[in-house]
Amino acid sequence: MSSQLHGAQHFDKSKRTKIEFSEDAMKTVQTIITHYPEGKHKSALLPILHIAQAEFGGWLSPETMDYVAFVLKIKPIEVFEVASFYSMYNLQPMGKCILEVCQTSSCWLNGAEDILKYIEKKIGIKVGETTKDGMFSLKAVECLGSCGTAPMMQCGASYHENLTYDKVDKVIENYSADGKLRSYTDHDYKNTL
Repeated sequence: MSSQLHGAQHFDKSKRTKIEFSEDAMKTVQTIITHYPEGKHKSALLPILHIAQAEFGGWLSPETMDYVAFVLKIKPIEVFEVASFYSMYNLQPMGKCILEVCQTSSCWLNGAEDILKYIEKKIGIKVGETTKDGMFSLKAVECLGSCGTAPMMQCGASYHENLTYDKVDKVIENYSADGKLRSYTDHDYKNTL
């Protein structure tokens, strides 16, 4: 992959040779691939990118995307095109907990903008930034499909809905106390209303 594709990120071939899924992750990847006919393995890209992101520190480096392309037998640019299109994939290092606040119509009409400003003040960062301790990153994202329980935010696989300032405080306290990297592949997700 060229560094031009990744902006300031440079592809480091020596790092690429060190990237490999764990045995458990590779078993899951291989199972996912079997759901698609030969020659159509690119269809497995979205879930495999989630696994790669969870497996390699919460973001997709150029080397990680190259590895995913190798596993799926597709071109690296095909992986980058998908990873750079969706807000759920991170192309730079992020905090352990990415607070994704929905900013689409229902959430906006129900106070998402105020919730976003409250979170910025509470954790001391702006949208697109990460706290100095590396615990939280903050994103404003498009529809997360929970319009009936707006305003809401997502962190990893967990949805936090009908947000109030008190609920935000509790969510942040719980993630801080837990200290874990949260991802879309979490099996211990919690949806809070």
